[in-house]
Amino acid sequence: MAARHKAVIQTPHGLRTCFEVRVERKDRKPLVARFGGIPLKRRKDAVINDRAPGEITYPRKELITRLLKGRCEICERKDNIRVHHIRKLADLERYGSDRPFWAEKMVTMRRKALVVCNHCHNRIHTKQTTSNTT
Repeated sequence: MAARHKAVIQTPHGLRTCFEVRVERKDRKPLVARFGGIPLKRRKDAVINDRAPGEITYPRKELITRLLKGRCEICERKDNIRVHHIRKLADLERYGSDRPFWAEKMVTMRRKALVVCNHCHNRIHTKQTTSNTT
């Protein structure tokens, strides 16, 4: 097969050997597919123009934005902020329809993390169910 498709073509650098397939067509130029025939000589005068990649800015994640506000999402306090999180939202289904205030807030926001102050975080872990923030 290689011998059948072997061809010698004229290039600006002289004769080159390549593989060539020609499909003759009626009333049109033939289709020609070539593989090879490219000189592998080094060009000392070649200029490489590398384009500098554009600066990519990624938007902040929502949790980072919520943390930077520095405010408890339950009682609006601004001191000693923490993040309470759960493994998955489906874990909140175990409370049924009688969910605690913090779980209801997470379900409403559809988020697994809740930015809270130290006071509210302690109330969550001591399983207090009222939303009174005093």
